[in-house]
Amino acid sequence: MAINSSNISLELAHRLTDVVNAAWKSGEMLEKVTPTTASLLNYWFGEGFCNERARNFHEGQRQAVLNIIYLHEVMGENCVMDAYQGIIPELMDRADLAQLAKPKYQMPKYAVKMATGTGKTWVMHALIIWQMLNARHEDVESGRFTQKFLIVAPGLIVYDRLLDAFCGRKKRDEEYRDPQTNDYYMNQEVFIPERYRDEVFSFIQNNVVTKEDGIGRKTTGEGLIALTNWHLFENQMEEKEQDEDVDDSSTVTPAEIISDLLPIRPGKSAGNDLGMLDRRALGGTELEYLAGLKDLMVINDEAHHIHEIKRNGETEEVEWQRGLNAISATKGTRFIQVDFSATPFDTKGTGEKQVKLFFPHIIVDFDLPMAMKQGLVKLLLLDRRQELTDLENLDYNAERDEQGKVVGLSEGQRMMLRAGLTKLNKLEEEFLKNDASKNPKMLIVCQDTTVSPFVEEFLKSEGLEDEDIVTIDSNKQGEVKDEEWQEIKKKLFDIDRYKSPKVVISVLMLREGFDVNNICVLVPLRSSQAPILLEQLVGRGLRLMWRESDYIDIKREDRLRVLKNHQPPRTYIDTLSIVEHPAFIKFYDDLQDQGLVAVDEGDVGTGGATGDILTVGLREDYGKYDFQWPVILHDSIDEFEDAEIDLDDLEPFTMYPLPLLRKFLAKEGETFVSQESLTKTTFGKYKVTANLFNASGYNEYLQKLLRVVTLRFENCRRQGFPTIQINGAQTVQVMDWYIREKLFSAPFNPFQGNDWKILLAKDGIVTKHFVEQFAVAIYKMQNRLTTINAEVSHTDFSSLRAIKMRESYSMEVQKCIYPRLGYPSHGGGLEKAFIEFLDRDAEVERFLKINENGHSFAIIFYVRKDGLMATYHPDFIVATGDKVYLIETKGDDKVDDVNVRQKQTATVEWIKKINALEPGDRMNRTWEYVLVGESVFYSLSGSGATITDICNMCKVSYSVATGNLFDM
Repeated sequence: MAINSSNISLELAHRLTDVVNAAWKSGEMLEKVTPTTASLLNYWFGEGFCNERARNFHEGQRQAVLNIIYLHEVMGENCVMDAYQGIIPELMDRADLAQLAKPKYQMPKYAVKMATGTGKTWVMHALIIWQMLNARHEDVESGRFTQKFLIVAPGLIVYDRLLDAFCGRKKRDEEYRDPQTNDYYMNQEVFIPERYRDEVFSFIQNNVVTKEDGIGRKTTGEGLIALTNWHLFENQMEEKEQDEDVDDSSTVTPAEIISDLLPIRPGKSAGNDLGMLDRRALGGTELEYLAGLKDLMVINDEAHHIHEIKRNGETEEVEWQRGLNAISATKGTRFIQVDFSATPFDTKGTGEKQVKLFFPHIIVDFDLPMAMKQGLVKLLLLDRRQELTDLENLDYNAERDEQGKVVGLSEGQRMMLRAGLTKLNKLEEEFLKNDASKNPKMLIVCQDTTVSPFVEEFLKSEGLEDEDIVTIDSNKQGEVKDEEWQEIKKKLFDIDRYKSPKVVISVLMLREGFDVNNICVLVPLRSSQAPILLEQLVGRGLRLMWRESDYIDIKREDRLRVLKNHQPPRTYIDTLSIVEHPAFIKFYDDLQDQGLVAVDEGDVGTGGATGDILTVGLREDYGKYDFQWPVILHDSIDEFEDAEIDLDDLEPFTMYPLPLLRKFLAKEGETFVSQESLTKTTFGKYKVTANLFNASGYNEYLQKLLRVVTLRFENCRRQGFPTIQINGAQTVQVMDWYIREKLFSAPFNPFQGNDWKILLAKDGIVTKHFVEQFAVAIYKMQNRLTTINAEVSHTDFSSLRAIKMRESYSMEVQKCIYPRLGYPSHGGGLEKAFIEFLDRDAEVERFLKINENGHSFAIIFYVRKDGLMATYHPDFIVATGDKVYLIETKGDDKVDDVNVRQKQTATVEWIKKINALEPGDRMNRTWEYVLVGESVFYSLSGSGATITDICNMCKVSYSVATGNLFDM
C-alpha cells in the first residue's frame, strides 16, 4: 500500500500496534501505567485470567484498548500530532499537517476502526471502566482521567442499543429495563475484576442519564454517563450561532422584542418543541451544561457521520461535530474523544477515481479480512444464480410512469427477489431440521419508500403471509419519528428468536445499528454505489448466527476454503448470501480481489446447508447405560468451624535470604508500592517517614492479602459448588504468625527498622509467594474435611437429552446413552480409537465421552501452579462390574505438563472423598482416576489388554500425581 495523506493514519495504526505489542510482551507497558490500569490490563488480557474464562476480548478489541491506553498513559498524548511524531516521525512529510493543526485535533482523540459485528461496544465499556476507576483511585487532578462521559449515537436504532447496553433490556411490552441485563452485569467476569464490581455497578446505576431524562437536569452521583443521539446538537447549534451573530448595537429590533417576550422562533423546525422551552426555562441547553463541565470523555458510536461537507466551495462541519467543538472549547486536554466506526472515511471523486479519505486519528485497524480469518463474522457469499447471469441486460430499476411515479417492479428486480427467496427457503428448511432456534431472515434494501409497497405485494404473491413481512420506511436521511420507532421496535423485538417475520424491507433505516444475528440473505435493490453505504448494508448481516462450540470445526473448514483456497464453502453455516446486483459489480470485484467473497452458483452447500452436523438424542434404553455424577453438599456450616490451616502446608520464602533482602529493600528515602503480581492488587503506598507503617497499616496489608487469597475460591461459589467458609479473623492470625515466624525461616518483626519494606517490595516477589502458599493451604484444608453426615446430590448424564456432532467425525456405539459419539476432527485419532475399544471390550458395561459444554456439572476444581482456581472435565467415564473410571486420554507430549499434574492431584483427592461415601451414593462401585497416554494405549490394546488391564497400569495415585513416590 502506497502511503499518502489519505491513508497515512492506517500506517500509524499498524506501526502503533507493533510498538504496543512489543511493550506489552516485555512488561514495559505495565510498568508505565497507573497501578489501577495495570490491574485492569492484567485482568483483561493476562494469560492466567484469560485461560480461566470461557469468553474473553478478541484480538481486535484487545488491540484497541491497549493502543488507546498506550497513547494516553505511556506516551501522554495531548493532541493527534503527538501520535504521529511519536510513532511515525519519518513519515510526517506525507501527513496533512494543515488538517492535523485544526482545533478539533488539539486534544487526546482516538478513532477505532473495527469491522461491523466485531463488538466495538465491549471496547467502549472497557474504556469507561478504565477512565472511571483511575479518576476515583488515582490522581484525578492530572487531567488524564474523568468520571464524566457523553455517548452519542447517529440515530434511534443505535441509541436504543446503547440504552440496552447501559440500562438493561426491556421485556416484551414492558417499559421497565432490568439493570441486571445491562452489558456490565451480563459480562462482569470479562469486564470487571472482582474487587471493583460493586463500585462499577453502583457507578452505572447512579450516573446514567438518557436524553429523555434531560442531560443536566437529572441529579446523578459524582459522575455522568449521558446517552443521546446527534439530534441533541441539531437545534442548539443553530440557536447558539444565531445568538453569537446578534448585533451588539443599542438599537432594539422588533425581532429582539419578540424573542424576549416569546421563547420560541417561528419558522424553526423545533421552534415550539416543549423540550426546548423546558431547557430555556430551566437555565440553559444540554450543550451549555456539557460545555460547562471541567472534563469529559465523548464516545461517538458510528462516528463516520462526523465529517466535513463542501457548500459553495466552502468546507463546513456537520452539526454533530460543531456541537462537539463547542463542548470541547472550554476543556483543552481534559476533553477526550473516542470515535468508533467500521468505515471511518469520507470519499472524494467518482467512479474509478474515487478515493477514500481516512480519518487522521485512527489508532487501530481491525478490518473485515482480519475479522473473517478469526471467525468473528460471517463469510460473504455472492449469490450468482442461473437466472441472474445476464447482469448487463438486467433491468434493476423500478418501473415508472411518465411523471416518474413508481408503478411496479421491473422483471430484473423480481428475479433478484425470487433468487433471495429461493436461498431463504433452502436455509430455513435445512437450518430448522438441525436446530429449531435457527430462524434465517432476509433483508431487502429498496431504492426509496415508494418501491417498498410493491416489494411487499410481490412477496405475498410468491406465497408469503402478512406476518412474514415487516416493512420499515424512513425519510431520505434514514430516520423515523420517535413514536414510529416505538411501533417498529415491537415488530423487530427478538426477531432472531421467532419464525416470523422472515423478511425485513427497508430503505435506509436499517443501514446501521440493526444488530441481529440471523440475517442470512441480503437483496440490495438500491443502485447507490457509495462505498460507505454498501459496507453498511453488508454489515447488517455480518453478526454470527451459529456461535455454539458444536460448529467450530465445520466453520473453520469453510473459512479455509473461502479465505485460503478461494473456493465456495461446503455449508451455509454463518454465511451471508448477497444476491448479485449489477450496479455493485465493482464492489463485488473488490471483495473478490481481497479474497473476502465466494461465488454461489447454486451448487454450494452440497453437503446440506448445515453440512453433516447431526443432533443425536438418547437411545430408547438409555437407562441401562446412564451415569450419575455425585456432588457432596453440607447442610450446616458448623462442620467447618474446627477446620484450620495446617501450618506445615506453608513453605518459607527461599528465593533470597533475609539479610540480602534487608540490604537491598529495607533502605531509607524511597517510596514502595507492593503489588500482588497476578491480580496487581496494590497493598499500600508508604513514604519513608517516622512511624508511618504502624499497626493500622499492617492490619490493612493483612486484610488485603486475605481478600486476594479468598478471591481464588469465588469461582467455586459462583458455579454452585460447595466450598469452605473461610474464617477471616482466624486466617489473618495465621498470616501474622507466618510473617513473623516462618516466612523468612527466622523471626521477623515488620515494625523493626525498615523491615516492613521487604513485604512491600515493588516487584511483589514476597507477596506472590505469600498468596500462592495460602491459596494452596486453604485448598488443602477444604479437602481434609470429613464427609461424615454428608448430603450428596446426583445429576444424571442423561439430563442432556441430545448432543450435536459431525456425522463424518462420529461413530455408532452400543454401550452409551447416545447411539452415536463424536470425536475431534483435528487430532482426534486417539479418542476415536479409544471409543472403538471401549465399545467392543466385554468388561465395559457402559461408557460416555463427557461433553464439556452439555455435561457442565461433571467438573472438578483444582488450583493451578500460579495459585488461580481452575476447572477440569475428564474425557471419559467408564463403568465395569465393580469400578467407575474417570479417564483422561493424552498425547505423550502432554502427560507431564505442570498443570496436568495439578489436575491429577485434585482429581485423586476428589476420588478419595467420593469413595468415602455410602455405596449407594457412588453407583455401588469404587471410583478410580486413570491417565492413558497415547503410546501406552496402542501398545496395551494391541496386545489384547482389557479396560481393567489398562486402568490398573495407568491408574493415577496420589504419589504419581504429586511426583513423590514416598507419599502414599
